[in-house]
Amino acid sequence: MAKKHVHLPSRRGFLAGATSLLASPAIAQFIPGDPLRPAPEPEPPVRRNVSGFRAMEWQPYFSNTRNGAILVDTVSRALHYWSEDQTVYKLYPSSVPLTEELTRRGRTSVIRKVEGPSWSPTPSMKKRNPEWPDYIPPGPDNPLGTHALYLSWKYYRIHGTHDTRKIGRRSSNGCIGLFNEHIAELYALTKVGTQVLLI
Repeated sequence: MAKKHVHLPSRRGFLAGATSLLASPAIAQFIPGDPLRPAPEPEPPVRRNVSGFRAMEWQPYFSNTRNGAILVDTVSRALHYWSEDQTVYKLYPSSVPLTEELTRRGRTSVIRKVEGPSWSPTPSMKKRNPEWPDYIPPGPDNPLGTHALYLSWKYYRIHGTHDTRKIGRRSSNGCIGLFNEHIAELYALTKVGTQVLLI
């Protein structure tokens, strides 16, 4: 019987394929006519720099990791998490606020955790978007996704999203968004009292 030759891709070929996959545009999940899922806003072209999305150390940002620590970098659009004993480190891509005016920076903490959150627009959101509903129950249409970490700053959350095209973009009204699978993981790791710093 003849020996069959199986072609295995080279490391270079594998990396080239992975790079082209990463360079592919995200699948848009907007629904025409739905004010909660509008078409994505155009952004200026950005140089794709994988090294810009990198692991970081907690020491420059926190004096300790008591109760765990979350660092949100609004420039690189990434969320970093360290467990209290520093044995767990996670790095997640995130969405960030649409504008500088909507962006809040500084220290806060997790004060409440909700699985299956409901959502209501803030007074300023309702003023800007009077057509938005007053309340959306938990479920696939909820802008907070499957889980939410409520921060000590009023109206600010770290939450999931069912609209995956928002991650990595300026797309929120002030909150920090994660893929639903990532917020579920972060939700399990954090506790009430987890430190949060937005830079």
